[in-house]
Amino acid sequence: MLKFIDLFCGCGGFSRGFVEEGFEPLVAIELNEDAAFSYALNFNGKIYEKIRPGEFKLRELKGYVGIYSFKFPFEEEDIKWLKNLGTLNEKTEKLSPVVINDDIREIHALEIEKFCKNKKVDVIIGGPPCEGYTGANPKREKNPYDRLYKDETGRLVLEYIRIVGDLQPKIFVMENVPGIKEVRGEIIKEFREIGYEDVYFNTLRAEDYGNPSVRRRVFVSNIEINPEKTQPKTVIEAIGDLMYKGRDVPNHEFAALPARFRRRVHRLGWGDAFIYFKGANRRLGNYIRLHPLKLAETVMGKRFFIHPYEDRLLTPREQARLMSYPDYHLFAGGIRSCYNQIGESVPVALSRAIAKVVKENLR
Repeated sequence: MLKFIDLFCGCGGFSRGFVEEGFEPLVAIELNEDAAFSYALNFNGKIYEKIRPGEFKLRELKGYVGIYSFKFPFEEEDIKWLKNLGTLNEKTEKLSPVVINDDIREIHALEIEKFCKNKKVDVIIGGPPCEGYTGANPKREKNPYDRLYKDETGRLVLEYIRIVGDLQPKIFVMENVPGIKEVRGEIIKEFREIGYEDVYFNTLRAEDYGNPSVRRRVFVSNIEINPEKTQPKTVIEAIGDLMYKGRDVPNHEFAALPARFRRRVHRLGWGDAFIYFKGANRRLGNYIRLHPLKLAETVMGKRFFIHPYEDRLLTPREQARLMSYPDYHLFAGGIRSCYNQIGESVPVALSRAIAKVVKENLR
């Protein structure tokens, strides 16, 4: 089985595609606690925190998905629940990734290698935070060079490169927003300094691979990534059946609309938004009424959608469907946290398409 590591793993959208294609996650690193919970839940992981250099402690924690509470490490009832949902299945039962819930800047490659237990890392994936590069951020550094070398969040790309350089996987795939191409030359130089001469900036649209929402992202890699395209789903094809399924579907809890919108929500037409906020180079709608027969706009952590036919916000599960997550992929934490985790992840249809290309290149 091919082995991989996921840096900035979030709730596991990027990893999900690789696991579905038969890869085994060895280590995942994530600072956000809820997202680390979600990752461990979905891939039968154990959560560790760093105490001092070279020393980690297994965390004993309580979390929740909707109204269901669970414990780490899993108890018998939790295992039964995960099996009933299909989260723990033939593929995931065989996995046991180490989830390091800590700041990646504090993690040394030797510590990662120790957790890998002499298993060779074939692939490193990951999506460093995009805030420093996205046009949706009105506060990003004006000079692209400063986004990579000065901005604290933007510099996390260099942390990804550091670990790739130390572990030397056969293939790396780093996800970010198209704005990352403004520092293309600097990133190519950084990768060449750690031994990777060929560096490709692969621009992919998630909707080209079956995702029900639009999302254009760049995947920096030492291979060309051009997956076979498929037909996307419309909004109603993706979420229509959830109107009748009720609360037995995990993460299908309703969130209240802000009071200022409730009286006039019924007048909001398909594709219209209640508010617009200013990004660095464009205006972005929020609280958007989705058109049932079209693709959804880009899902983001703080962007909310209103159901095409019902005067309410989409539930986290409906939002996850727009990112092509299977219903057995769970999200831990409160509703707002779940929206953030989903919006900051890689759509599963896209991650799986990428995983297929990576697998072909490793044959």
